[in-house]
Order: sequence, then structure tokens, then C-alpha cells
Amino acid sequence: MDVQRLRVLRELADRGSVTAVAAALSFTPSAISQQLKTLADEVGLPLTEPAGRGLRLTDAGHALVVEAERVLAALARAEAAVERLRTQPRGVVRVALFPSGARMLLPGLLRRLDAEPGIELQCRDVDMTPAEVPALAADFDIVVSHRDETAPAPPTTRWQVVPLLREPLDVALPPGHRLARRRRLRLEELADEDWISVGVGWPVDDVLRSLAVATGATPRVVQRINDFAVTEELVAAGHGIALLPRYSTDDRGGRRLVCRPLAGVRAGRLVEAVLRTSTAQRPAVGAVLDALRAEADALTAGRTRSPRGR
Repeated sequence: MDVQRLRVLRELADRGSVTAVAAALSFTPSAISQQLKTLADEVGLPLTEPAGRGLRLTDAGHALVVEAERVLAALARAEAAVERLRTQPRGVVRVALFPSGARMLLPGLLRRLDAEPGIELQCRDVDMTPAEVPALAADFDIVVSHRDETAPAPPTTRWQVVPLLREPLDVALPPGHRLARRRRLRLEELADEDWISVGVGWPVDDVLRSLAVATGATPRVVQRINDFAVTEELVAAGHGIALLPRYSTDDRGGRRLVCRPLAGVRAGRLVEAVLRTSTAQRPAVGAVLDALRAEADALTAGRTRSPRGR
């Protein structure tokens, strides 16, 4: 089987359409379709089937994609073996980070990589749901994602998932709030509050909804804002309360926001780096992963105490 055709099949699995694969690999859609047909002929089984106006993988197609990832990973390991003969990792590494993760990790990551002049880091902030991470991993070498700690982890058959940190979520209140002097808060006593959450299906909203299921108290969400910086401004102005991540929230030492943990429940999000197993073989990518882990470890080591005033 031709390696390039296996790569085309993998891209179809990740990108979902022949048009998207053609754009990513700089081919015409008809050329991609021909590559898929030739691969199916080589295998002797149909690898795709019609789905509306597009294509989807058959069971044989899905099985071959898993094996294709292993083949491409082996090739990447061979390339990495040659790369390691050089004096230092080198090359472009593309990183996507969810916005508050970029706020939390990116300045330190860039500082750490100053010691790796052969690596060119290209970063982009992307507002992502967990379901969008595999497709992003097709366009970026590393995707720094976040998810509710009760949600299932991404599959590891074709992706490498590197845990970075667990970030607690606290209730953010305006300083003059009636509960601002409390050390801990119960979700039940916040039932009459106006909540500012994120879009449905995004990780922090998943946490809020799972807490509601556990306690039986349904929060009244009045605004849905995905930009935590905007949410901070709204809470500070008294327009509602919110669950906000502990390490990346700008509370100005309690002068702008008062952040309190929830009593009796664990509320947090898991921050992870997700990448294709083949991509993980590149020395430059490994160096960026090491720097990400070091930055996350330093951040959590300095923030293991409870937030101020608790």
C-alpha cells in the first residue's frame, strides 16, 4: 500500500470531507477521490461509502486508519532518528491553545523556548470544544485543550494525550456580594443568583451542569460568554456570578473579584496536550511538549495554596 494514500485516508478520517482533504494536501478533490479509490482497490474492500453529498469511512476504512497511523508514526520515528543526529531540535511547531489556556501558559512557554533557537513556534488561540480537538490536531502539531474532569478522555488509539494540569474552578463574585466574606460556598445557596456561563457544550458549562445534577440545584444562566475576560468584567460590575478557572483569572488580589471554592464538590477542568502519535516523534515537538509540562508544573507548584482570603 502506498504511504501517501494511507495519509489521504487518515486525513479524510480527521477532516470529514474530500474537499477539506484536498485543501489541506494541496490536491484537487478529484485527485483525492482517485487516491481513495486506488487504495480501496489495493485493499480489496470498500473503504468509504456515500453519506449525503459526501463520504464516510466504512468499518474497513476505520480499521485501516488505525493501522495507517501506526505506519506514519513509524516513518516519523525514522525521520526523528535522523533529526536527533543534529545538534539541536529544529523546525516549525504549530500550537493551538484554548484562549484562557494561552493566557495561562503561553508567555512562560515562549520564554522557555528562547533556549531553543532552532525551534520556530507558531501559536494560535482557538475557542474549542472537546469534540473539535481531533480535527484541530490535523492542522496543528500540538493542541492544548481542556475538558470537564468527569468527561471521558480523548481516545488514544491514534492520538497521544499528555496531561498538563488540573485547574480548579471557583465561584467568582463581585467584592460587595452578600456571600463575599464566606470561605466556601454551597451550590444550593447560589440557586437564586444570576449566573454567567459559557456556551452549551463547552467545558466550564459542562462542569456547572454536572454540579447541578449532583446537587439538584439548577443555576439560572442569564448570559453565555465564552471570553473569560469579558465574564470577569461582567462579574466585577455586578451583572452575575460565574465559575472561573483559578490560575488564569485576574482577580487583582481580591480587589476586582472575590473567588471562592465550592464546598462538598470537586469542580475543575483538565488541561491536556493532544497530538497525533506520528507528530509526537519529531524532536522539535518533543521539546515543546517538555516546555509545556515544565511551565504547567511551575504554575501549579506556585498555586497549590487556596486562593487569597480563604
